[in-house]
Amino acid sequence: MKKPALRVVFFGTPAFAVPTLERLLASSHHVVGVVTQPDRPRGRGQQLAAGPVKALALSMGLPVLQPDRLARDQFEPPFTQLGADIGVVAAYGKLLPDWLLAGPPRGLINVHASLLPRYRGASPIHRAVMNGDAETGVTIMRVVKVMDSGAILDQVRVPIGLEDTTAVLSQRLAIAGATLLVETLDRMVAGPIVETPQDDTQATSAPRLVKTDGLIDWSRPAAAIHNQVRGLSPWPHAYSFLAGTRYIIHRSTGTRSPTALRPGTIAAASAAEGVLVACGDGRCLELVEVQLEGKRVLAARDLLGGGALGVGARFENR
Repeated sequence: MKKPALRVVFFGTPAFAVPTLERLLASSHHVVGVVTQPDRPRGRGQQLAAGPVKALALSMGLPVLQPDRLARDQFEPPFTQLGADIGVVAAYGKLLPDWLLAGPPRGLINVHASLLPRYRGASPIHRAVMNGDAETGVTIMRVVKVMDSGAILDQVRVPIGLEDTTAVLSQRLAIAGATLLVETLDRMVAGPIVETPQDDTQATSAPRLVKTDGLIDWSRPAAAIHNQVRGLSPWPHAYSFLAGTRYIIHRSTGTRSPTALRPGTIAAASAAEGVLVACGDGRCLELVEVQLEGKRVLAARDLLGGGALGVGARFENR
């Protein structure tokens, strides 16, 4: 006899969560409602707009809850009315209170974009790329009070390419996580599944990024700076200063051309060679896409005629 599908309440806000909601909607399980962050100002006009998860939920006719706070007296009644068996969290963006964790009969599980216990925190994808990891993955874990420390239900590994940015990797992880989540729910319906406690001694942190994480220290190795550039794309971006102007580095390539120049010095600036900057390990990093603050993104070679990106000029920390 076929066992009944689960009634799922979905918690999520950004684009990363969309594939998981899409896969849930296409599965045998029933999404009874969506909890997402309140609308925020978006775009150049800073007009209030729905996040990607809300937009999908509304297009599918799903009930949408957008609490400013998860206070029990305000949020518990509408949440309880959804009648969910289990909650699924994917980049919702808020810590869940104890009363909520104890609400659904099967608790809440989370789609976390790392191989826990590595990279607990708000920016696991960025940190994996910035650290030059060869692989990362997705963990389906039990949501508990301490952030990202719940038992592991399943994991999938995902390789990281040498030129992958956080934006590119996020898309792959979102799809992998969506598939794994639905497989995990199917297994839960079929019978008890093993929940493996995390080894807290192996835990590493992935704290929330701030804009100053993007400031380039040219004394670091070229490969490390390349990882910083791609790890901070699409936000907050790596940057440096040249002749008092902030240059935002959107894309670079791997290490090139040995040099004895001081770190931060432009070693080459031509259509043939590209724009090469000396780094602390005696190698150069090629700048591929650059943006002067307040201007549009350009190929670095397209800025050569302006004079600033010339051989011998030196990027500074301010």
